[in-house]
Amino acid sequence: MEEAVRWNIKVSKETDLSLRTFLGARGAKKGDLSKFIEEAVRWRVFHRTVEDIQERNADTDPDELQRIIDQAVSEVRAERYARGKADKA
Repeated sequence: MEEAVRWNIKVSKETDLSLRTFLGARGAKKGDLSKFIEEAVRWRVFHRTVEDIQERNADTDPDELQRIIDQAVSEVRAERYARGKADKA
């Protein structure tokens, strides 16, 4: 596991009670609160990143955008394929 960093955060009593009730109803164990928060933060950062990219590309021609995506996917696949062959050799 990665090295953990301690956060000091404040949430409303209502949020605290809601989350602890939610986790408790699912048989939460020690550490589940931290895991839940980390997952929520990762999801939110990802969601905001997607929104930023969508806004940035809102005026881009859809066909051009698809061409750029297809090219990037092809390059990544070719790189992974080459690495996979090198690992087997």
